[in-house]
Amino acid sequence: MREAVIIIPARYASTRYPAKPLATLKGASGIERTLLERSTMAARAAAQVTPGVTGVYVATDDERIATEARRIGAEIIMTDPECANGTERVAQAYARAGLTQPIVVNLQGDAPLTPPHFVTALIEAMRADEHRQVATPVLRCDREALENFLTDRRAGRVGGTTVVRSALGNALYFSKEVIPFTSGLAAEDPIPVFHHVGLYAYTPAALGRYARMTPGTLEKIEGLEQLRFLEHGYPIAAVEVSAPGAAFWELNNPSDVPLIETYLKRMGMA
Repeated sequence: MREAVIIIPARYASTRYPAKPLATLKGASGIERTLLERSTMAARAAAQVTPGVTGVYVATDDERIATEARRIGAEIIMTDPECANGTERVAQAYARAGLTQPIVVNLQGDAPLTPPHFVTALIEAMRADEHRQVATPVLRCDREALENFLTDRRAGRVGGTTVVRSALGNALYFSKEVIPFTSGLAAEDPIPVFHHVGLYAYTPAALGRYARMTPGTLEKIEGLEQLRFLEHGYPIAAVEVSAPGAAFWELNNPSDVPLIETYLKRMGMA
């Protein structure tokens, strides 16, 4: 069994939401926890149920985030402020810490609702095909999720990401727009929109290549780091996952806080 490590990239200087990892979210118990703590809890829960996960780390360039990571007992890898995105930060953290696990999971620090089985499915997909270099989960939208996307677009907010896949299950494109176009969708039709979950698995070789590749035009205009792989011709396996009875949304903007708190309460997450 190939071992895996989970790394949570967390930065303070977010353009859309500065200090986002330290934002607090109230759960079902009424307890407020920082986004970093909730994301770390999600990573630890996944590690407990996924065989072969041998480490969970927070990768940051900011001492304020490092201080919070120490408070919650997380292991820390300090990285450079120049890292342009989470994948670059994970690549640097993996190399800087001298890690050796052959599967590297990037659990982005804005997805506290990530169910453990999403991580398990992603790692199992990497183990199932030794030639697979990069994988990420995708979640078919229900009516509520699709409306959340459309509400953001109508309000001019840049929020979650959608993805379209090939017949082979690889990602064709990721976008901050809602793709594919759904205006003509009948009420009884299955929803063809897939929510891209902020979670990746890579081989160390793929991470090393990513750090050396030049960002492309699509990555820059969409603000989506994973497009660098596609623009340079490297496939990304889009692994379909499901979350029956659960809800999934990332903390992209301050306006997402009430929605995520509603979901935390709905799912009984303390």
